[in-house]
Amino acid sequence: MRSQCAYDVAPGGLLASVYHLTRIEYGIDQPEEVCIKVFAPRKKPRIPSVFWVWKSADFQERESYDMLGISYDKHPRLKRILMPESWIGWPLRKDYIAPNFYEIQDAH
Repeated sequence: MRSQCAYDVAPGGLLASVYHLTRIEYGIDQPEEVCIKVFAPRKKPRIPSVFWVWKSADFQERESYDMLGISYDKHPRLKRILMPESWIGWPLRKDYIAPNFYEIQDAH
């Protein structure tokens, strides 16, 4: 597994978890690559974790959980990694509203 990331497909729509896989062999100039997208509903998004196949998914799945709220089933340490545990919401969702955010108004 080369990388994993996640994104919000559309406001109010699905969430996606993306896996980039590369097959590496000695003597091969062009490695085989595949990109897998797994879609999950916005309400209670759950996807099986690939941690037990590729340990490199550990921090990447945790970041996707932290930023978008996608739960990865059977991940051994699924908890916030960037935001404090007390943070409310999922900051990279397109419909996210920051708590205590006040828009600056023009002062005339």
